[in-house]
Amino acid sequence: MKKDKENIPSINPDFLVPSKKRERIDVHSLFAGIKAGSWQDLSRAITLVESQSKKDKELARQLIHLCLPLSGSSFRIGITGSPGVGKSTFIESLGLALIDSGHKVAVLAIDPSSSLNHGSILGDKTRMDRLAIHEHSFIRPSPAGTSLGGVARTTRESVILCEAAGFDRILIETVGVGQSEVTVHSMVDFFLLMLLPGAGDELQGIKRGVMEMADLIVINKADDERELLAQKSKRMVQNALHILPATAKEWKTPVETISALKQKNVKRVMQLSNQFFDLVRSNNVFGERRKQQAIYWLDEYINFQLKNTFFDNPLIYQKYNEIKEIVRDNQLSPFEAADELFQFFLKSNS
Repeated sequence: MKKDKENIPSINPDFLVPSKKRERIDVHSLFAGIKAGSWQDLSRAITLVESQSKKDKELARQLIHLCLPLSGSSFRIGITGSPGVGKSTFIESLGLALIDSGHKVAVLAIDPSSSLNHGSILGDKTRMDRLAIHEHSFIRPSPAGTSLGGVARTTRESVILCEAAGFDRILIETVGVGQSEVTVHSMVDFFLLMLLPGAGDELQGIKRGVMEMADLIVINKADDERELLAQKSKRMVQNALHILPATAKEWKTPVETISALKQKNVKRVMQLSNQFFDLVRSNNVFGERRKQQAIYWLDEYINFQLKNTFFDNPLIYQKYNEIKEIVRDNQLSPFEAADELFQFFLKSNS
């Protein structure tokens, strides 16, 4: 007997329902919701600034302009470390400790991205289950994608939005590879590097630049049988730091052993970050860093916009794909090819 297609139940009953048209975004209403502390509006706002739509970009620009006067008062903490070092467990422990001290905590976690569509797998949010449900926290996983060394390009705008929503401690986690550390360092006030016990044997593999940026270094998973190894690593890292310059005036980068899983020394990390915050505000390092970061991001966004404008031209994109093959075959140097493309771009826009 032939089955009636209309009576066959759908595996996903919502699949056949036409998708609803997205509501028109009222920037002023969205701003009012953010200011009132609405997590839903804050999430919608971050989605807006992450959008690649030209219309959304203009709305996002208007929203950021409204939020800017309410931003800048938080303490921004960057956290980096290789995969498996325990960043998510540590961030949850630190976030809860900060909340217990009366702070509102926003976590901008940069997730590994799908190799197919660069989408966020939301792993960090599921690993921070206690922090995620707390009324004084907000967690936003973002796809790392391919821009700015693996850090979501819009993270800095997300910081502004979170500050406008009243969050006074912003934790930014990096994927812990490549250029991402430099990018996150350029948007935070305090930069924390996490290592594993035994890291002293791996110091040759740690970029000197990352060590130079760290305002605090912690050896995580210093528990049970790894305690002695962690202490050894601590001494080796301390010795290595002697040859590096201070990250801020009157501040010598501390090295601490912790166990995020067992909450060991997590409050000590919070105390050290607060000491640093008080110091850099008193000696004006804080203000100078923020000014330098603003100029850094001005330059980054100019570079980003120039590149986008360049490749948005379909003739340039076609020419680029053609000239790539010539460069691959070593018939033209990359420098000559770039110059030829640029001259072609200038003529096509004249």
